[in-house]
Amino acid sequence: MTRRVVVIEGEDAAPEAMRPTLELVEQLGLDLEWQRPPVGAAAEQSHGSTFPDEARAAIDASDATLFGSTSGPSARALFYLRWGRGTYANVRPARWFPGCRSPLAEPHALDFVIVRENLEDLYVGVEGDLDELAGSNLWSRTAGRPISELGPGRFALKIISEAGTERVTRFAFELARRRKAEGGRGKVTSGTKHNMLSHSDGLFRQVAGRVAEDYPDIEYENFIVDDFAHRMIARPGELDVVVLPNLYGDILSDAAAALIGGLGLAPSGCYGNDYAYFESAHGTAPDIAGRDIINPTATILAAVMLLRYLEFNDAAESLEQAVTRVYAAGKALTPDQGGSASTREFCAAVAKRL
Repeated sequence: MTRRVVVIEGEDAAPEAMRPTLELVEQLGLDLEWQRPPVGAAAEQSHGSTFPDEARAAIDASDATLFGSTSGPSARALFYLRWGRGTYANVRPARWFPGCRSPLAEPHALDFVIVRENLEDLYVGVEGDLDELAGSNLWSRTAGRPISELGPGRFALKIISEAGTERVTRFAFELARRRKAEGGRGKVTSGTKHNMLSHSDGLFRQVAGRVAEDYPDIEYENFIVDDFAHRMIARPGELDVVVLPNLYGDILSDAAAALIGGLGLAPSGCYGNDYAYFESAHGTAPDIAGRDIINPTATILAAVMLLRYLEFNDAAESLEQAVTRVYAAGKALTPDQGGSASTREFCAAVAKRL
């Protein structure tokens, strides 16, 4: 059965990584149909909107989306893919392989996955002026006085729901169980600031601990998030699957990418109950746009995640192995990994190994 995949290239240097990635996937000869609905700046010129109804309909009729990075014009499409399609689990693998320019002296044991809650926390986007809270009787437990007495300023609302936490932690435990079946450790680690945020982060910790009871075959541990950050850098080999609230997951997954060798190596997949989209974790890199030197590895590995989601497992394995062989050879790496190859030259080297 033909699988329909929406492609949104993004802005700045992102299309330079996306286009050769699609060529690599096409070389695999799969029953895939790429769909390119109007999105972003071009859509605004042709349709009067950066995200017209035609694009929304294409996403809804597709099996998944492969997304480039956005600097703004494509953001409405990205918001729809996340909140509109309810893709609540952001999966960020952190796996080193030979040839990656890790800053660690011994990166060989680095192979874990961060599962970031993708819809809640501070990302619900409720902010305002402190004046709006006047008369609310909200009390600062730490300052020991009403919020209204803190003077001019602004606030942001942090939301941790019981249902949102349970579904993302169950996702993490199921992932750990699958990794264990493939020879992995079978362990879930969570990080929360429950010592200060006893109600919000405390609830995340409480729910995660309750979910853990349903998985006696999986190890479980929880750390205060700053302690976890230290452990992730000092002893990353002890980690398997990590589940984090949205903001911590956003920040620490980028830190995890740095351990491997940079954001150019970091793919990402966002999963919901009936839809998923895949993207590189890096930004649009406007400083190198048009120079054909952006590292396409993150986009290629996002495509690997896409193929696994669509159950093209053999093809996914072939593409991933081709990438690792290019890194092991070390002759066609992009500048961020210490080489001098262009984006196209790197992809050509991958193509030869398929």
